[in-house]
Amino acid sequence: MFELDVRSRKPIYEQLVERLKELIITEILKTDEQLPSVRTLAQQLTINPNTIQKAYRELEVQGYIYSIKGKGSFVSPASPSPNTEKLSKVKSELIKLLSEAMYLGMSADELYKIIQEVEATVGGGIEDDQN
Repeated sequence: MFELDVRSRKPIYEQLVERLKELIITEILKTDEQLPSVRTLAQQLTINPNTIQKAYRELEVQGYIYSIKGKGSFVSPASPSPNTEKLSKVKSELIKLLSEAMYLGMSADELYKIIQEVEATVGGGIEDDQN
């Protein structure tokens, strides 16, 4: 499915959360698609099942997946209403990253092209939102 960097300073469960979010956002993992079981993924990645469970719990808290007792974990449908707290946090992080990119010499046109590329691959978002 994917590889994790065991030498990274970032905890393995966080790497797993980020990678699964990326797969969900880019719609490689589709709505209501079942994720691998904790045991199966732990064997594939040769990591502790508790690490997988922690990542799945975090994804569930963030609304990316849902669990059905006895059946497993599944990709959540994109929420029709925006999570304003999460959006606020993402906007704040984005402002920091954009400021740093511009400080390092990236032009607004280059940033806009990146946004267009992301928009073409991601989907979702709120139409006609100018904020």
